[in-house]
Amino acid sequence: MAVMNVSQALKNAIELEMRRDPRVYCIGEDEDIPNGMGGVFLVTKGLGDEFGANVRVAHQQGFEMKGQNIADDRVINTPISEILLGGVCVGSAMAGMRPVADLQYGDFLFCMMDQLVNQAAKMRYMSNGQLSVPMVMRAPVGAVRRGAQHAQSLESYFTHVPGLKVICPSTAYDAKGMMIQAIRDNNPVLVFEHKLLYGDKREAGNVSAEGDIPEEAYTVPFGKAAIRREGRDVTIVANLLMWYKAMEAAEELEKEGISCEIIDPRSLYPFDYDTVIASIKKTGKLMIVHEDTYTNGWGAQLAAYIAENAIMYLDAPVVRVATPDCPIPFSPVLEEYLIPSVKRITEEARKLAKL
Repeated sequence: MAVMNVSQALKNAIELEMRRDPRVYCIGEDEDIPNGMGGVFLVTKGLGDEFGANVRVAHQQGFEMKGQNIADDRVINTPISEILLGGVCVGSAMAGMRPVADLQYGDFLFCMMDQLVNQAAKMRYMSNGQLSVPMVMRAPVGAVRRGAQHAQSLESYFTHVPGLKVICPSTAYDAKGMMIQAIRDNNPVLVFEHKLLYGDKREAGNVSAEGDIPEEAYTVPFGKAAIRREGRDVTIVANLLMWYKAMEAAEELEKEGISCEIIDPRSLYPFDYDTVIASIKKTGKLMIVHEDTYTNGWGAQLAAYIAENAIMYLDAPVVRVATPDCPIPFSPVLEEYLIPSVKRITEEARKLAKL
């Protein structure tokens, strides 16, 4: 076992899979350059030393690196061109490779929407299973005082697209296991990672999500939620940073005699509806918390599904706590006001418990 944060767990998963399978490679903007970055959030820093990008540069500069072959260039830096990045991933995946792509910010997914939605997601269906697109797209999300174009939570856009799998690991254990599962999957997988969960101390408000992680490879299956806290009065379903805030709210409410059950879906498509329904059979109350906007966030789909299939177990209306339908402001004060807070979650859960 080794203590890892989310960033270290993701890197460990990628390097283990690159050692196991020569078809796996990393690609992205500032992916790993000598003495430089490993993506904006440093997840892949150092991979080039073993898998080739730095080997190639060293050879070009006249240096020798023992035990490495210049042909083993499996860490690839790209220009700031997401449409190029998406196209390379789709094409190489169809040709038999297994790319793991790193976007600087999830917001830039919009620059490759055709490749993701019209190509990667549909190719297996359109070819009647003759072609597959085993690619992984890593996308940092969440508000961290970078303004409207670098702070969105985009998960719900892609849960709408048949053919894509959408996951959001929020602990170091899940980050490693779900990343390995994603790399081995024969379908395109979007991995949404919250910037404040990496363990990057450069970010104000970062949350420790580290844990004791097996050093060997393991997988965490998609479509299975995790019950982070058991309770009897209110079910709270929250992903990424929000379930940490929900846990703080639950601890405060416990002092008042209100018991909250916290469910982290981990995987948004496929989604584990059964675990949520089993919980509301016990509590009779459902609250959904996400950093995405209120209108048509992934919580709206969950609320609709519960209304259609499990409304008889509810004793009160479903409550959604989300970011208002507004671009994320650059002002730290305004950002803090908009993003769901522990205080707001606590207040809404308290009201729901009393209904």
